[in-house]
Amino acid sequence: MCTEIEAKLKVDSLPEVEHKLAELGAEFLAEQLQTDYHFDDANTTLTKTDRCLRLRKQMVGKSESFFLTYKGAKEKSNLKKRQEIEFEIKDADSACKLLLALGYKRVLTIEKKRCLWQLGDCEVALDQLRLLGDFVEIEGPDEEKIAAVQKSLGLTDLPHITESYASLVAKKQIVNSK
Repeated sequence: MCTEIEAKLKVDSLPEVEHKLAELGAEFLAEQLQTDYHFDDANTTLTKTDRCLRLRKQMVGKSESFFLTYKGAKEKSNLKKRQEIEFEIKDADSACKLLLALGYKRVLTIEKKRCLWQLGDCEVALDQLRLLGDFVEIEGPDEEKIAAVQKSLGLTDLPHITESYASLVAKKQIVNSK
């Protein structure tokens, strides 16, 4: 079982964070365009229990890849910590057909631009989402290493956001529809 541990922070300026990463000698890994298709059953069982089933299309340059991911409910923690099972798939259409045949339906689509960096033992994602704005996600092996990276980036004054992008986008869409 894999556990995802991350800090998610809303920021005003991704270029400032990017500059700080470069200053600290972080390694730039990739610029990705991600489209996440979230699935749930007719009773929204996954959403109601704070779980997620996602099919991700990821573009890096002209290279396209797909990942199927399950995320469990968040654990009690100062950071966003939850079970994550993810694997690459070759045939996204068949995966989508399988999910539909199992009774899931596509409930939400989220697009984001992500610039991925490596700093020490942590991956730092600089995310831009049209509906939500700019975020930094720091994912690492434990809370201490994540906190150290957050401090080195000068982001300790920002509150941790424990909600998923899916939850934030769904709330934003409800507000916008009123």
